[in-house]
Amino acid sequence: MLLGLGGFGCGNATVELPVERAVLTPPPRVPAPIERDHPARVVVDLEVVEKTMRLADGVEYMFWTFGGTVPGSFIRVREGDRVEFNLHNHPDNKLPHNIDLHAVTGPGGGAAASFTAPGQSSRFEFTARHPGLFVYHCATQPVGLHVANGMYGLILVEPKAGLPEVDREYYVMQSEFYTRGAYGEEGDQPFSMDKAVREQPDYVVFNGAVGALMDERALTAKTGETVRLFVGNGGPNLASSFHVIGEIFDKVYIEAGDRVNHHVQTTTVPPGGATIVEFGVETPGTFLLVDHALFRAFHKGTLGMLKVEGPENPVVFQPGEVGPEERRAPRVPSESAPAPTPPPLEGALEESMRRGKKVYAASCLPCHQADGTGMARVFPPLAASDYLMEDLDRAVDIVIRGKRGEIVVNGETYNQVMTPQNLTDRQIADVMNYVTRSWGNAGEEVFGPGRVREVRESGKERGR
Repeated sequence: MLLGLGGFGCGNATVELPVERAVLTPPPRVPAPIERDHPARVVVDLEVVEKTMRLADGVEYMFWTFGGTVPGSFIRVREGDRVEFNLHNHPDNKLPHNIDLHAVTGPGGGAAASFTAPGQSSRFEFTARHPGLFVYHCATQPVGLHVANGMYGLILVEPKAGLPEVDREYYVMQSEFYTRGAYGEEGDQPFSMDKAVREQPDYVVFNGAVGALMDERALTAKTGETVRLFVGNGGPNLASSFHVIGEIFDKVYIEAGDRVNHHVQTTTVPPGGATIVEFGVETPGTFLLVDHALFRAFHKGTLGMLKVEGPENPVVFQPGEVGPEERRAPRVPSESAPAPTPPPLEGALEESMRRGKKVYAASCLPCHQADGTGMARVFPPLAASDYLMEDLDRAVDIVIRGKRGEIVVNGETYNQVMTPQNLTDRQIADVMNYVTRSWGNAGEEVFGPGRVREVRESGKERGR
């Protein structure tokens, strides 16, 4: 949006620049590429908001935010732009804040000029001299606390020639959270300074919450398209090993600068750093975004999805055919014995299943597959599973404590290891409600955390 002309001092001369207001977007959205071929005076207005939001299902946290989201609003300018930055601290906030933009050449990256009390505003200017993708964050003491509570985001300084055209652009930022309670412990969780100093986070997530890029919030694309991800790491402590399962990065802009590497599997993003990755999507399916420090991904929340729709491409990837003796299709009742209809879902049960679907996607899907059919000779099916449905307390016990040795599911023998799952009683109850009512299972029992707790305690009594 053009606002007029703004003066930009250059030596003894003053260059009049067209003025426009920056378009800021919440994650995972990204502002449109800049089409102009000249610098402008870009006005950025960003508000700090302290607000309680969801960290995980059943878990609330008091976030400190830039723009009301974690990470903060994405900012996009062009190399050579003169940026007028206005930081506003919402009057309902309790604390002063400021901003350090790594794209700024100047004291504190702007932090020294932007210390802002609640209800006040500050203003400073800088020239975007260096192209690249840069982190910004709060730098008010104690800096680690402000960052750990969600105060970080990305600013892109496009090179003068622009970036190559792609079909999709998304904004993904990793960070960790340190809570008084353990992972998944419900309620309003306060920050734990002790855990933060020891660098032992309970949550390591993309875009500010467990499941922020899962299921209905997943990134999307179509086969044949090119995807660009602007990836940052807010930290405050841990480096990220960013990887997309089932894809190879055609380009990685090393440390988000102008050097490009090709054909990369996993790229490191340090705390306070960023990268840009590009890749084509040639086959349909669900591709998982992970921190390849895998216990973070599958036990602390660093898990996202890119859902790709479109025609199959057997030249690129073709699933192998399995013979009759290897096929593990779910049991399908005969026409004379139609599958029983699960009871209607109402209220709390429906909400529990909704949560359970997310737990399944994060913890169970890689082994048991999205449709519950498992993997031949390796992972037993949960779909239409006689073993699952004949003893539900046993199933809960296996989730809690794991299992070794042979089991027979739908007439087939499996002999693998099921590891204990790091899930709360609520999460186990939710995933049981979801699985026992999906894929041909006609569960009628309703699980709550109390029942799971009883199974957990009874296992302790048996010395398991």
